[in-house]
Amino acid sequence: MNVFRIAAIGSAFLLAASCRRSGYMDEHMAHMAAGDMHAPAALPSSSVPQQGNLNLPPSNNGAAARLAASPRHAEWVTVAWEPGSSDSLMAYIVYPVTANAKTPVVVVVHEIFGLSTWVRGVADQVAADGFIAIAPDLNSRVRGGPSTTELSGDSARKLISGVAAPERNRGIVAVALYAMSLPSAAQKYAVIGYCWGGTTVFLHSIHGGTAGYSGGVAFYGGFPYMSGTPAVPVADSMAKIKVPVMLLNGSRDARIGAAMPAIDAMMKAMQKDYSATNYEGAIHGFLRAQDDSAFVRDSTAPGGRRRDTAAEQANLVATKDGWPKTLAFLRKNLGVK
Repeated sequence: MNVFRIAAIGSAFLLAASCRRSGYMDEHMAHMAAGDMHAPAALPSSSVPQQGNLNLPPSNNGAAARLAASPRHAEWVTVAWEPGSSDSLMAYIVYPVTANAKTPVVVVVHEIFGLSTWVRGVADQVAADGFIAIAPDLNSRVRGGPSTTELSGDSARKLISGVAAPERNRGIVAVALYAMSLPSAAQKYAVIGYCWGGTTVFLHSIHGGTAGYSGGVAFYGGFPYMSGTPAVPVADSMAKIKVPVMLLNGSRDARIGAAMPAIDAMMKAMQKDYSATNYEGAIHGFLRAQDDSAFVRDSTAPGGRRRDTAAEQANLVATKDGWPKTLAFLRKNLGVK
């Protein structure tokens, strides 16, 4: 397969919006009702983002540099929402450099901030690890049609409430079928997703996907159907899951953390193939944040905020453990040695 150097399209949108809940400063977590909220700090204009550890996905601050330096062939594609439909969605696909005749597909589902530079950086890492990676823009319809223009995080967040569960599933099925139709693709796919995309992994698993669906990894995504106080998963929905699923969360997302014991108990009782890790001290969004500067409000500190170095360290520890776990899951369930 030919190898091209792909220039990054757009730049990472660095989040610095404040949120009143719990005193932390990241709109990323507001919809999750998490206990702790952090945001990557904006880089000074003189700073040059580094690529980071090339065995891990980039952090938010390092994503643009990683894409600019990638040796892998990547391209934008438009894919029909359904066979024969005139409506289409945009997707970013990255091809691995491999000697394998057939390569499985991994669909990478974005956060509430849409198909960002960071998500494309994750797709590039998935391809670096030996899979055909395709990241759909599930905001394509609500933004007016397929586009390669990256929305601001705030704009994407406002639009994404209009993307219902059936549409999320149709979009994933559409891009999975597109990628599996490629001559170099195996007829198997998995889904990984982040935040809103993590919940979408559970939705897709409940929905059943399409032929070839082999498993999903939900990064800090809540189970979509909960009831009662305390909330527990709806058994009828959980019973529909037929593929292996893994959940990776940061313990400072208290809402998801509180639900994890019930999810684990019910999945085991139903003899589902399920595993979960709740990383101590890591935040919701730890894979994006990693050790990018995180801040917490502190009235005694200059400027009313201070670095949260404990969160930065915990996020990086979670990433260094969570990504190898993700690769082991994908290789096992997609049949890659």
